[in-house]
Amino acid sequence: MNSISAFSALAPYGWDETWEEQFAPYGAQGLVPGRVLRVDRGQCDVVTADGVLRADTAFVTPDDPLRVVCTGDWAVVEPEGGNPRYVRTYLPRRTAFVRSTSSKRSEGQVLAANVDHVIVAVSLAVELDLARVERFLALAWESGAQPVVVLTKADLVPDATTLAYLVQDVETTAPGVPVLTVSALHGEGLDVLVALVSGGTSVLLGQSGAGKSTLANALLGEDVMEVRTTRDVDGKGRHTTTTRNLLALPGGGVLIDTPGLRGVGLWDAGSGVGQVFAEIEELARDCRFHDCAHGTEPGCAVLAAIDSGDLPVRRLESYRKLLRENQYIVAKTDARLRAEIRKDWKRKGAEGRAAGEAKRGGWR
Repeated sequence: MNSISAFSALAPYGWDETWEEQFAPYGAQGLVPGRVLRVDRGQCDVVTADGVLRADTAFVTPDDPLRVVCTGDWAVVEPEGGNPRYVRTYLPRRTAFVRSTSSKRSEGQVLAANVDHVIVAVSLAVELDLARVERFLALAWESGAQPVVVLTKADLVPDATTLAYLVQDVETTAPGVPVLTVSALHGEGLDVLVALVSGGTSVLLGQSGAGKSTLANALLGEDVMEVRTTRDVDGKGRHTTTTRNLLALPGGGVLIDTPGLRGVGLWDAGSGVGQVFAEIEELARDCRFHDCAHGTEPGCAVLAAIDSGDLPVRRLESYRKLLRENQYIVAKTDARLRAEIRKDWKRKGAEGRAAGEAKRGGWR
């Protein structure tokens, strides 16, 4: 198959001139381009110009878990004839959604590669967990993609006024992020989402029970993903998607559906946290001290905003929590940062002891 027909065959999966240029040296060696649709135990399904094939990833098993083959990668595959056919490498990723694993080794895990939009599905059938939304958005911004919050199951909200308040709460939590409300069951609000995802690759994320599979089926126009009802007692669902799957959408664009995520640990997401809490970082520029911790320091613009009611206390608490968590994760792999943190702890401890001694001296 010539390069023109190969380009046409892979275009629905996101192949473009830039990918073509990056692949050219491999093409000269007779290797084949393809996009990874699914990864499972050292094997992956790859869509090429000649169709979908099963390939072995044994040649791409580095010690760094962030460099393993992932759904959404553009793979460089051996030509037809080998059994098995191997993925030799993959093209440099434009973006990657990475979270910390639940292991005590604090490794990172790439959930999806080369995505343009990170769709965070949030169910309106249960009480909003704004802190979790902020956590998803921090990772989404850090990935390099554009986050989008989709409030699902809007048909279960009793009235328009309540829905408006819920949307406002999420918009306040997600500055700079489109917030859409949909009812996949009734097809309401889907036209805006379809238009948004048609221009690239989107990854669909959220907790079990958030309605991701129903939403994916609505975007695909057919029941591809299995759907189960949520439990009435707490609105939680079971895993209906067990692997990350890349699917071409009928109206254009590509969707990566993922299993429900119970844990969403940060992974070196400092800039992402900053974007989620942009208003706090903007206020911090007016603090008297450049290293203000927004605790008890005089001249703190952030605390002044809380006192005036312009900044919710919950936002500051969530900001502090995510910063601490991210610092802890980064420190595990950065010896210099660990040393700086220990030095800061010692300084604060000394200041606390000095303050205590001063108080005791005043009591005498």
